Amino acid sequence: MAGPCQAGDGVTWGDWTRWGDLGNGRYRNPVLPADYSDLDAIRVGDDYYAITSTFQFSPGMAVLHSRDLVNWRTVGHAVPDLTQISPELDWTRMNRYGRGIWAGAIRHHAGRFWIYFGTPDEGYFMTSAERPEGPWAPLQHVLRETGWDDCAPFWDDDGKGYLVGTHFSDGYKIHLWELSADNRSLVPGTDQVIYQSKGSEASKLYKFNGTYYHFFSEVQGDSRVMMMRRAPSIRGPWSEKRQLMQADRAAMEPNQGGIVQGPDGNWYFFTHHGSGDWAGRAASLLPVHWIDGWPVIGQPDRAGIGTMVWEGRMPGMPSVRRFPQGGDDFDAATLAPVWEWNYQPRKDKWSLAARPGHLRLHAFPGLDGANLLKVGNVLTQRVARTGSQSFAARIGLAGMADGQHAGLVHFTAQPRAANPAESTASAGIVMVAGERYLELSRDGSYTRLQPWKHDAIWLRSTWGLDGKTTLAVSADGASYETVLPGLSLTWGAYRGSRVGVFTFNPAGEHGYVDVDRVTYRIDNQQY
Repeated sequence: MAGPCQAGDGVTWGDWTRWGDLGNGRYRNPVLPADYSDLDAIRVGDDYYAITSTFQFSPGMAVLHSRDLVNWRTVGHAVPDLTQISPELDWTRMNRYGRGIWAGAIRHHAGRFWIYFGTPDEGYFMTSAERPEGPWAPLQHVLRETGWDDCAPFWDDDGKGYLVGTHFSDGYKIHLWELSADNRSLVPGTDQVIYQSKGSEASKLYKFNGTYYHFFSEVQGDSRVMMMRRAPSIRGPWSEKRQLMQADRAAMEPNQGGIVQGPDGNWYFFTHHGSGDWAGRAASLLPVHWIDGWPVIGQPDRAGIGTMVWEGRMPGMPSVRRFPQGGDDFDAATLAPVWEWNYQPRKDKWSLAARPGHLRLHAFPGLDGANLLKVGNVLTQRVARTGSQSFAARIGLAGMADGQHAGLVHFTAQPRAANPAESTASAGIVMVAGERYLELSRDGSYTRLQPWKHDAIWLRSTWGLDGKTTLAVSADGASYETVLPGLSLTWGAYRGSRVGVFTFNPAGEHGYVDVDRVTYRIDNQQY
């Protein structure tokens, strides 16, 4: 982006002086000022669940939980092993940036949670679980064909299942199929094209008061807008489309998400903003107003079309303020769900058991020399876009070997030829001839600094609303020295910047580091 956009109601896009739960019974959008793209949401009892796309990150398809649609926490992932999708998503290949797990849908049916999603190269997949935390069943391939996205299941009152999805490589035609009795495959001969327009995707099927609704988005002019049609039967005939919300480029085009009704009877739309920047595609909560049998999203204007709403009453009872990202002391037996690896990790090269209370990362060569986009076992979290963030990691260095690099990294998969801003940058340690040295890197170019005589190092990244971060180092976690100021975070391959920890060794499988703890403060609050 060239600069901030004015988004109405006195809000400038990206200038979040207030966001999320305001603590006074009200909330401010975005409720998740971070990269929570391709959302879908449902309510089960008094609980809300959402999913968000993860592309090449593993475990895949993050599952979130909330009691009020504003405060969310990550409770798990539906795809623990990305090689179920393709070996291209493994640490041995790492060539699916911008691909991998795209949008999907979560539903609760017959006492189970169901998730269906697509990848642009492999087609549609599904999985199910008794609990949203998992364990999730091994993936089932529903459609083996390239060029599809944005699928969603629907079960009618008689238990019959259907699947809707977009064939984007065939003019964005939206197809409808019947699902088999076990919901694991498509019934041959039931395929029907139900709609097509410029960029038509993000489909969901709903049934409200006996009427069937097909929700989708499409491109009108230079903006993506939310649309809907309705019918007396799942097979139609479908009405003319109705626009649910005005095109809003200043608000970064809210469009993909889920319509839910709260226990209080009020309706909401939990959505991502479809145009991304260095922090990715943020999530907002919009009210839904029923007008003439249509769920209008946002505040209706004189034409009965919704407009962006930036603040509203909390949908649920006051709860503890939560955020899906956060710190970790690595005391648990399993890795906390706030983390995602860049690609499927090499299992034998990381451990929480080798040194209890620490994450041990063993070094091994990357696939492309010192290119951090091709280094396996990089452990990451999303960056947030608020007034003040800090991500700090304490790393034990006693196990390092000659040739080994380790540190803290920011990255996006953005080729330098396409964007002059940096796509990778790191601060950390390299070991040469038995001596450890401070080291910086930018886009694969490494600079060795002064010797580091300590057996541990604190590495910290701090950034604010301007998307510029400062990398700093410390021997005690209290006094930091800046080593790389003013680094611009970037957007690339449909993702915002990531922050994480890494180690690798071009000389072979030698050495390890122990990550002792990570602290992640968002708007000066530790999560």
